[in-house]
Amino acid sequence: MSEAGGRGCGSPVPQRAPWSLVAATAAICLVSATSVWTVGAEPMSREEKQKLGNQVLEMFDHAYGNYMEHAYPADELMPLTCRGRVRGQEPSRGDVDDALGKFSLTLIDSLDTLVVLNKTKEFEDAVRKVLRDVNLDNDVVVSVFETNIRVLGGLLGGHSLAIMLKEKGEYMQWYNDELLQMAKQLGYKLLPAFNTTSGLPYPRINLKFGIRKPEARTGTETDTCTACAGTLILEFAALSRFTGATIFEEYARKALDFLWEKRQRSSNLVGVTINIHTGDWVRKDSGVGAGIDSYYEYLLKAYVLLGDDSFLERFNTHYDAIMRYISQPPLLLDVHIHKPMLNARTWMDALLAFFPGLQVLKGDIRPAIETHEMLYQVIKKHNFLPEAFTTDFRVHWAQHPLRPEFAESTYFLYKATGDPYYLEVGKTLIENLNKYARVPCGFAAMKDVRTGSHEDRMDSFFLAEMFKYLYLLFADKEDIIFDIEDYIFTTEAHLLPLWLSTTNQSISKKNTTSEYTELDDSNFDWTCPNTQILFPNDPLYAQSIREPLKNVVDKSCPRGIIRVREESFRSGAKPPLRARDFMATNPEHLEILKKMGVSLIHLKDGRVQLVQHAIQAASSIDAEDGLRFMQEMIELSSQQQKEQQLPPRAVQIVSHPFFGRVVLTAGPAQFGLDLSKHKETRGFVASSKPYNGCSELTNPEAVMGKIALIQRGQCMFAEKARNIQNAGAIGGIVIDDNEGSSSDTAPLFQMAGDGKDTDDIKIPMLFLFSKEGSIILDAIREYEEVEVLLSDKAKDRAAILKDPEMENEEQPSSENDSQNQSAEQISSSSQEVDLVDQESSEENSLNSHPESLSPADMDNAASISPSEQTSNPTENHETANLNGECTDLDNQLQEQSETEEDSNPNVSWGKKVQPIDSILADWNEDIEAFEMMEKDEL
Repeated sequence: MSEAGGRGCGSPVPQRAPWSLVAATAAICLVSATSVWTVGAEPMSREEKQKLGNQVLEMFDHAYGNYMEHAYPADELMPLTCRGRVRGQEPSRGDVDDALGKFSLTLIDSLDTLVVLNKTKEFEDAVRKVLRDVNLDNDVVVSVFETNIRVLGGLLGGHSLAIMLKEKGEYMQWYNDELLQMAKQLGYKLLPAFNTTSGLPYPRINLKFGIRKPEARTGTETDTCTACAGTLILEFAALSRFTGATIFEEYARKALDFLWEKRQRSSNLVGVTINIHTGDWVRKDSGVGAGIDSYYEYLLKAYVLLGDDSFLERFNTHYDAIMRYISQPPLLLDVHIHKPMLNARTWMDALLAFFPGLQVLKGDIRPAIETHEMLYQVIKKHNFLPEAFTTDFRVHWAQHPLRPEFAESTYFLYKATGDPYYLEVGKTLIENLNKYARVPCGFAAMKDVRTGSHEDRMDSFFLAEMFKYLYLLFADKEDIIFDIEDYIFTTEAHLLPLWLSTTNQSISKKNTTSEYTELDDSNFDWTCPNTQILFPNDPLYAQSIREPLKNVVDKSCPRGIIRVREESFRSGAKPPLRARDFMATNPEHLEILKKMGVSLIHLKDGRVQLVQHAIQAASSIDAEDGLRFMQEMIELSSQQQKEQQLPPRAVQIVSHPFFGRVVLTAGPAQFGLDLSKHKETRGFVASSKPYNGCSELTNPEAVMGKIALIQRGQCMFAEKARNIQNAGAIGGIVIDDNEGSSSDTAPLFQMAGDGKDTDDIKIPMLFLFSKEGSIILDAIREYEEVEVLLSDKAKDRAAILKDPEMENEEQPSSENDSQNQSAEQISSSSQEVDLVDQESSEENSLNSHPESLSPADMDNAASISPSEQTSNPTENHETANLNGECTDLDNQLQEQSETEEDSNPNVSWGKKVQPIDSILADWNEDIEAFEMMEKDEL
């Protein structure tokens, strides 16, 4: 998000005023409203703000210092193993690694953060290191999008502040545009990616060999995301304005023009992915999160920085569509671009947390406050914002890579309202980072927000954005050595000066938007928003908007979350058939399916295939009912897949010097003490002899009263457990014998029994992959005595450290206890449901066993009768079932286990339960969005 200007917000701006006046006021006139909005929560004293600002500085030093000590010149720090992440030397993480180009990514991404945090000496040293050590001519394939926003943006942001410091006369007196020359070199390396008929760039490029050469190993891709092609204009235009080379801005504008031309004309929405050669939409779902987010952001900011009215007109057109179709306050739900009244999914991703901040820049405060408050309630429930969560606020994807978008929106809402409530929100973010993410070598991403387990990654954007926004949130104007309002923030929070708008203006500003857009201008004033309109005279305005949302996550049953057609209950007609009620053996149901254009086909393997032909429906209304039925069946299948996911456990190292900061993701066992129902087990670890634990231990005195470490292999898990239990161990950790395996790349599983009665096993048993297990083994080699905590979820370090000597150790930001919450354990008996991709563009099909579609099975997955409900004293997970009734699903969905034998890691799920294979559906332009909904790149 961005901040720019800040003066002259009291008076209107003429509709076609010079760019500088329009941009300077439109971008940040909201910030000046802080003088209007000073009541509503207890104000935070300057002393406390300074204390929190200093805490942010210490946290940045901890992250940046450990990167420089343990990782540089590598791209990123691996904070659990205290080493650098080098492309090709670590197991591939897929597309995530496309940000790494062996160009010291974290250092470049952190350059302007150093200046914002008033670390000018460190900035000067960092610039010298970049100029001395960074090579941009590496034989490596990188993401054009990530390289643009992180590296090109980082170099330009560093250059912007380097020339500012040089003008001040104290620092950087030797600087002679060296960072700009590096940026120009990188810009030319990215240009071959634009060699397409559409002007949209290839998603990846080889820094040394470019595109489509045999040695480039890239250039065969056909699709790119909308944000990937539409998030270039700020950096490329700035590079053109700084250097006078117009080609960069021209290429970025051409890509934006093409995306605008390809928008869906009736809804004015864009899809998630597009074919870079034909311009056809590949993913036809539309939202404000992953895949599209920064496209909208850059349209508005391009207007702010460049003063081109067409960018504002385009943004306003899209914004009107977003608020009309996607915004369902306080939620933002993806829809289909051709039928925007139909939701494409029932979950939201974490990247949409930037949108309230963009709404602040737009001047639309009420929905910004609403969505931000909803997100804050999710954070208070899980300590961090999960990568994705459902409309009833359950975890969909549990990871959290320390994303800064929520902190960004918090900063802009505080600047717009001056409400001290947002300072308290920022304080919570600081406390959670220190309590749950801080480790000895930096800050570790959360592998699972439910258990508190860590992932060995600290992305560069954490230093580029998170600390910048948190520091600015608590800083007064005199705390910053330059005027932040003279700059605009890119999507990676890099700073570009507003004066670029009047420099090297050689790009035509022909307005190509209004030729073919119909927009009611009355909804979008061409003036600086009036603070009396944004902030009514009621000083409790923001609080009054937040108050109804205080319990939206924990206590209220979400209503109206998924839009339903008003004419669902037509006069004299029965309600449409719901997927959860469908029975393949019910003749009445089959007749209803036929009326809706849905055919039922019995396959030779015993499964049933459901196929919808919309043109065969009795009417357009019946066709809509059929579409909704198929969508519900897809969602039901997806929900059951999520419910089968196994609840992970946590191994937390609590001894010196870790003190609970390192949490490892562990797999549970089908036998032994259930840590989700009993108190955690704490003890020192000791290796068993023999290490495989497959026979009577020869060192029982070593494991007596301790947690035994055992290697996987050569016998059953239960046999290992009995042997260490007989030796007096209080618990066991099985470490994978497959060297290099990791929970980052392999799915967790439950250790199965041996087919015998395992009630005799009373101790807890957990499984660690090789990478996580080596962390404990390395700690033993270095510190000899290592104490761990086996639990269902990482515990608050304040509760862990009972030893007075340990309590006296330095514990950053452990002042406040956090509320421990039990990990969600959601699984159920399964039914196999496939979605088969049909070649016909008007078909939507679904496969299932007939017996799996009985009402009983459906009820197990979708709803629980009141008589079956049980309460959970720890958490109250409430959800809306398909009947709209509020039910508590805790403890009602039974856990499903994997019957994997230790000697054969490839054995699949046992019993007769068959897992869901895939979710693949393609119904012309309406249902195709589901095809890859489980594979979004976050």
